[in-house]
Amino acid sequence: MDIANKIQAELSQSAQPKKVLDSYDPTYDPLVAATPGRGQQYAPTYWVATAGTAPEDDGPITQDVDVDVAIIGSGFTGLTCALFLAKEHGIKATVLEANQVSWGCTSRNGGQAQNASGRLTRSQWIQRWGIDTARKMHEEVQEGFATFKGLIKEGNIDCNPQDGGHLYVAHREKALRKLEAEGKVLRDQFGYQTEMLDKATLSRNYVDEAEAVGAMHEPDGIGVHPLKLAHGYQRMARELGATIHPSSPVTGWETKNGIHYLQTPGGIVRARAVAVATGGYTSQGLHHQLRNKIMPILSNSLVTRPMTDQELAACNFKTNEVITDTRTLRHYYRKLPDNRLQIGSRSSITGSDAANPKHLQLLVEGMHRKFPALTGINVDYSWWGWVDVSHDMMPRIAQPDEKEQVFYALGYGGNGVMFSAHAGRRMAQRVAGIKEGFELPIYDTALPGHLFSPFRRLGQRMLYNWYQLRDEHL
Repeated sequence: MDIANKIQAELSQSAQPKKVLDSYDPTYDPLVAATPGRGQQYAPTYWVATAGTAPEDDGPITQDVDVDVAIIGSGFTGLTCALFLAKEHGIKATVLEANQVSWGCTSRNGGQAQNASGRLTRSQWIQRWGIDTARKMHEEVQEGFATFKGLIKEGNIDCNPQDGGHLYVAHREKALRKLEAEGKVLRDQFGYQTEMLDKATLSRNYVDEAEAVGAMHEPDGIGVHPLKLAHGYQRMARELGATIHPSSPVTGWETKNGIHYLQTPGGIVRARAVAVATGGYTSQGLHHQLRNKIMPILSNSLVTRPMTDQELAACNFKTNEVITDTRTLRHYYRKLPDNRLQIGSRSSITGSDAANPKHLQLLVEGMHRKFPALTGINVDYSWWGWVDVSHDMMPRIAQPDEKEQVFYALGYGGNGVMFSAHAGRRMAQRVAGIKEGFELPIYDTALPGHLFSPFRRLGQRMLYNWYQLRDEHL
């Protein structure tokens, strides 16, 4: 089956009715649609197909209700915020989800937990904030990794963790020199023991990737099954008293006398505080504090059939670690526990063009360049999803206006699998009224806007062309 027909077959299969769910809409675009929909099926991802039976939820909102805290969005951030509100502050939150629980970023990412938050490097942190703040940020991210691993252990979450670290693969000599400089900064300024690998060592001990000229190895990095992880968070949150309501999109939001009136199709949720955890699926009209604050970016992902012993040997695929390359439009990839290859990268600019087979073809060609022995291997799953990128490339876990009990945790830029757990914890602290401990830039400032936000898609097209030229030719 060729790629175009395979996409259509998968989308058709995903659109078959289950219970009373609406069909999955592959063209959804957060800059166009008023909401992400209502009660839609999941995207046809490998994670959805292999996650097993989902935990129970609390069903859609069916009447007007009064709650202390409403959380909009049931991905990693929303679920962990609800979990920590109950566990550490005795607050039982109400989670509102437009479609199925963990329907958005959480069930569509690559499952890579890395020692990162946002898209900036440690060197860029130093340039932006100075060395003292950068070191505090590094400590915060390290604490975030401990939060993430602690939840998996505490909840006994069987999310197929693959530990061992992160390989940052240089796809060109110039990129390798930059990696060497960044590795030195990490070791000298942060005490973080990275290791540089030449091509021979990488190929012999980890994986023989045809494009690689070397790599930086980081000690922290874990691959997970993201939807199984979310199921674990969901069980933990509900056991602690949180309620989780799918098929309950927020279609209107008014604030009167300090009370937030959240309109859903089944009734109005009146909340004293609202925490927003909608990621790349944040609608422009959700709240005035969020308009034009996130640049949603599409990412494509695929999973192959299981690799044969001969294919694994040809690629010398010894490592189970998470891997990214040094392209600006980077590839992220790894060998899954069942010996399939998962790989992802850039996709369409608009939702209306997302199903165009050319975007999957670009990803397939990238896989073939990296692993020639896999040329022609069947693609069993392919999907795409929206990534929340802030205009300054760093997340915010903030209360944008002290006069309003509105909070958000957004802008991970593709590095939310790990840090979202800590962001959920930090947002829970803010909702609970804790004032101290939020001196870092990602906590004490709001998401920035951008002067040219109405023209962002035009700029994105120009940037993609420039990145492609710079990554591959200049």
